[in-house]
Amino acid sequence: MEFLVVIVVLILDRITKLWALNILTKVPEIVILKNIFGFSYLENRGAAFGILQNRVILLVVITFIVIAGVIYYFLRYKPNSRILKISIALILGGAVGNLFDRIFYGYVVDFILVHYRDIYYFPTFNVADVTVVIGTSLLAFYLIKEDGYGN
Repeated sequence: MEFLVVIVVLILDRITKLWALNILTKVPEIVILKNIFGFSYLENRGAAFGILQNRVILLVVITFIVIAGVIYYFLRYKPNSRILKISIALILGGAVGNLFDRIFYGYVVDFILVHYRDIYYFPTFNVADVTVVIGTSLLAFYLIKEDGYGN
């Protein structure tokens, strides 16, 4: 099941990024909800929120270490929890998707734009970022629940 989640994430991430590369590089923005949501091409040469700009090699190394750690955890501990497996698969799929971009393009293709008029712009992101955030949130929920802090 978790392998399928990783594959689906990778396929969705690649398809949407290829769409962004082929369509969004030709237009400034595609508006879905005026002043709120749209698509706009961005070459992210850093990590989340623009940190570590132009440090591609460092980001590739860090990502490889994280991916290796996740795979090691799966093989070593063989988790039974479905939430834990899915959360880690979502994180892994997103990490591999963005790693692909960094290796082959030297940057990550971002294109999802959320903003409020011209007052506030959330950093542009992609499908891989969404799956990493969802996976991390599920993982946090699982860890809190398992430790008894959520009761």
